[in-house]
Amino acid sequence: ATLFAEAAERARVRRHLLISAMGLDRVDRLPAEDVFGAYLRAKAASEDDLRQRDLDWTILRPGRLTDDPGTGLVTLGPPPVPRGEIARQDVADVLVALLDMPDSAGLTLELVVGRTPIREAVRSLR
Repeated sequence: ATLFAEAAERARVRRHLLISAMGLDRVDRLPAEDVFGAYLRAKAASEDDLRQRDLDWTILRPGRLTDDPGTGLVTLGPPPVPRGEIARQDVADVLVALLDMPDSAGLTLELVVGRTPIREAVRSLR
């Protein structure tokens, strides 16, 4: 993730979306040898790195990913969003919607399945 952000800066691509993970608030409570803990620590480090860069970044923290068909209905907002799951297709659709909303730059958002249509959920961030 850090190398990708560095490449974006070199290529002068301003808009940058980072897919992170929910649960970063509990990373310090997991044992050092815990595999998921290592994953969350790496995600936290990539977020910290991105926040220091001069890019128009948005960080998206989806819940547990599923291969289910997307519903098009989500809960999206700044942390904390209640834990849950989300279809990969819905994550992709939210990312596309966020690309069309440059004023989401500088936001860290969490995402799980919900009741709000994706476009409406993204527009409500304004």
